[in-house]
Amino acid sequence: MKIEIITPDEKIYEGEIKSVRVPGKKGSFQVLKDHAPIVSTLGPGTVFIIDCAGNDKRFEISGGVIEVKMNKIILLAESISETS
Repeated sequence: MKIEIITPDEKIYEGEIKSVRVPGKKGSFQVLKDHAPIVSTLGPGTVFIIDCAGNDKRFEISGGVIEVKMNKIILLAESISETS
């Protein structure tokens, strides 16, 4: 799957991943390969990404929107910071 994480000011992250877990407004959820198409609002919290090499990345977001369609994920965040 391919993911793009974007804020109003810049593209924060782009790459091929195995999975992503996001803080949905009604609870966190995970997106894996071949996930059904979805558009969802996001609340504040942590975005967990596992890339194709098995490395994990974490980003703190203040909220936003995610779109998943045909193994492409676009995450639009209001504000974001990378954590370790």
